[in-house]
Amino acid sequence: MNYFKEIECDVLVAGGGVAGAAAALSVARKGKKVILTEKATQLGGLATIGLINFFVPMCNGRGVQIIKGMADEFLKLSAKYSYDTIPDVWLKGEPGFGKTNVRLTSRYSAPIFSLVLCKELNDAGVEVMFDTVITDSKAENGKTRYVTLFNKSGFIKCGAKIFIDATGDSDLLHFAGVKTVTGGNYHSYWAFKADLKSCQAAVESKNIEKLTSWITGGGANLYGGGHPEGKPLWDGTDGDQVSKYFIENQLELLGKLNEEDRKERDILELPIMPQFRTTRHIDGDYTLKEEDAYKHFEDSVCAICDFDRRDYLYEVPYRTMVRRDCENIIAAGRCASGEGYGWDVLRVIPPAILTGQAAGDAAVLAIDNNKNVAEINVKELQNILESENVMIHFKDEWIPEKIIEDRDENNGHF
Repeated sequence: MNYFKEIECDVLVAGGGVAGAAAALSVARKGKKVILTEKATQLGGLATIGLINFFVPMCNGRGVQIIKGMADEFLKLSAKYSYDTIPDVWLKGEPGFGKTNVRLTSRYSAPIFSLVLCKELNDAGVEVMFDTVITDSKAENGKTRYVTLFNKSGFIKCGAKIFIDATGDSDLLHFAGVKTVTGGNYHSYWAFKADLKSCQAAVESKNIEKLTSWITGGGANLYGGGHPEGKPLWDGTDGDQVSKYFIENQLELLGKLNEEDRKERDILELPIMPQFRTTRHIDGDYTLKEEDAYKHFEDSVCAICDFDRRDYLYEVPYRTMVRRDCENIIAAGRCASGEGYGWDVLRVIPPAILTGQAAGDAAVLAIDNNKNVAEINVKELQNILESENVMIHFKDEWIPEKIIEDRDENNGHF
């Protein structure tokens, strides 16, 4: 292949969603040369160009913030230049256990958050390559030597010591021949809409957040409610399926708009990426499952909470991000290994940021110690993450009493 140019870096981060942004920042802040590639022209992925502008609950539902670290940093960044919906009870910090049942969440301006992420990465010295896709990779004996990139300049050969796959689709892992797992997606599609009523609400409340609402093409929810009967799930790894997904959903959306007065509403923004939840992820050395709630893992890189249910707590093993037979690729965000509802808990915005942060720190450790990414000193990684305000293990005192009773009745098993 004729390459336009050849480039080198310490760490290549593939994918500029929140996980990739966190990974790249972690690497850059430790003085390594990092390149981040993004196929779109904005950062943030589903959290911005995917129009899922919502930090899901980052607390246990009882006044204790579980998800911290760079996720907390990004939450504050999302509110720095735009509106936010952080509950009043959380504005002065963590209320404390039993002090509130109000959960720590926030909406934000998706485009502005994308701009803020661009500033943060640029200020940190991350080399961002927009409008750039991965087309291939060269791997030998479990080690990736380089990836082939393509943008307006042509094909580019990029070598790195460590590669972080934060594409959301495990494209880098797939091209490197690493074992992955493919999922299916419900018929869902959201766009940003404004109408005269929302304009009036924004003016009367003096709050621009009231301007925007969601309107759907396909309206299936997280659990499949509203998915058309008999319709196969969407395969987000198939190019023909992706095109068909957009066509069907955009036509459905247009049909819904046609039922409204054309002078009283407008579409503010359409998603410029598929709003798939699960496409392809690493078949990791460990796979997080729903029944892993309340379990402690020696190799945990962060504690996270269930966004949909109070009190449910998880720890994310480092093994969900790596494979022993893959020497120098780390998975982050939606590329980490989970199944069933365990996958849903793992993939959303705040946990994705934390696995990105952990991936960046792990990459630096692997480089500094000349180690396979699966063989780094996890305790050292945990110490670094804790110094960055990441909660590694949740406290057992936060586990509901009923759960403890059930565990005791089942010989120590939850």
